Amino acid sequence: MEQKSFDLASILASVQKKAMTVVTSPSAFFREMPKTAGFVEPLIFMVIMGIISGLLQTIFSIVGLHFGFMAMTVWSIILVPIYLIIGGFIGAAILFVIWKLMGSQESYETAYRCGAYLAVLMPIITVLGLIPYLGSAVGIALWVYFVVIASVEVHKIHSQKAWLVFGIIGAILIILNISGQITARKYSRQAEKFRKNMEETTSAMKKQAEQMQKQAEEARRAAEEMQKQQGAN
Repeated sequence: MEQKSFDLASILASVQKKAMTVVTSPSAFFREMPKTAGFVEPLIFMVIMGIISGLLQTIFSIVGLHFGFMAMTVWSIILVPIYLIIGGFIGAAILFVIWKLMGSQESYETAYRCGAYLAVLMPIITVLGLIPYLGSAVGIALWVYFVVIASVEVHKIHSQKAWLVFGIIGAILIILNISGQITARKYSRQAEKFRKNMEETTSAMKKQAEQMQKQAEEARRAAEEMQKQQGAN
């Protein structure tokens, strides 16, 4: 039996082709997507999308377009794919339950494959994340649009029902995301203000300590001078 060799170039070419098809022709892609072809291919696709997203985050941090610690951003190249491997199965379970409640007859494997190929949006959402508030809202809206297409083409759910359910979910996610950004920016400003106050306080204390040390030195010299005068008398 001939053993297949690992061909990275062909894997990347396949991922690129699938990514382009999902982005440019999502209806056709999900309509023709095999529903029970295993977990390996969609898992590899999702991990590569995660690596690309992590690389983009690192580049944005280097050029100063992304807030955060460089070390954590570099680690995102490794951490994002790991989170995707774990989160992909959890996210697929959530989508599976939602689609089941909406009347889908498809399996968990099919739900996983749909969710994995939706990871094509991750690099796009990462770029959109550079725009405060609006970028994340647009990213979530894109996800809703693509998941509705998957609902219609793969799970045979009526488009009106899909838009209603995932539209509500998307609206909740947008509200939570924007409120989270507002809170994070508020605490970031407070932390920056606290840091500046601490620097000013530290500087003032340092100056005061230097002044006290100078006064103590002058007092010591004065005492030595008095002792010399008394000794001379």
